[in-house]
Amino acid sequence: MSDILDKNREFAEVMRTVLRLRGEPVAVRLIREDEDFPEGYEVPELQLGHCQAIFRARDGESFKLPLSAENCMVGTSALNMNETPDKVVSGDFHAGLGMHDSPEAAAKMIADRMIVPFKTKGEVVCPLKDADFVPDVVTLEDIPERIYWVVPLATAEEGGRVTFTTSPFQCACEDITAVPICTGKPNISLGCFGCRKKTSMAADELACGIPYDMIPGFVERLRRYSAGIMTKAKRD
Repeated sequence: MSDILDKNREFAEVMRTVLRLRGEPVAVRLIREDEDFPEGYEVPELQLGHCQAIFRARDGESFKLPLSAENCMVGTSALNMNETPDKVVSGDFHAGLGMHDSPEAAAKMIADRMIVPFKTKGEVVCPLKDADFVPDVVTLEDIPERIYWVVPLATAEEGGRVTFTTSPFQCACEDITAVPICTGKPNISLGCFGCRKKTSMAADELACGIPYDMIPGFVERLRRYSAGIMTKAKRD
């Protein structure tokens, strides 16, 4: 067993038990153009969206997803696997879904996106406990009380306030994957239309993405919180 797998299992166990998560913390590794895919992960028989892979990984599944295995080119464009489709750039696609008053408004949403700053050719998505690689991001999907603890964890060292960014679309691909990679900070999302249509995301759940290099410090603090301040909080 590799050292990184041992660490990831330990991190996952602490996060799952202390936060009382409904499912597994999820590891996401975007594969750069000059990298090989980690061994031991299989391409699914049917194409998946990035959001579908994340929510199925929360339930224990693991996936190797080259671009050819992805079914949402809007999501993969945020992950810098492909160019953004023309109808998405123009706003016609999202305006046609009925949330925006005009293609121009939908186009502004897309123009304001954060996109992963390096070119990728696919990804591996799996439970953190099974990841024998260094993820880019660890995601959590759960009720607000459990996601809340990311806020004190994020402010423990330097204080201040935490600002989150989201939109009606692209929770999994942008909000909790691209944004943490671009900013180096956690981001919380209310979910999105796609996640709430295509995945098992429950009506009472939020989602969060945490840069992997922050996870060791988070886990250390969670251990302290579990024997301290968490014992004084209302928890479901």
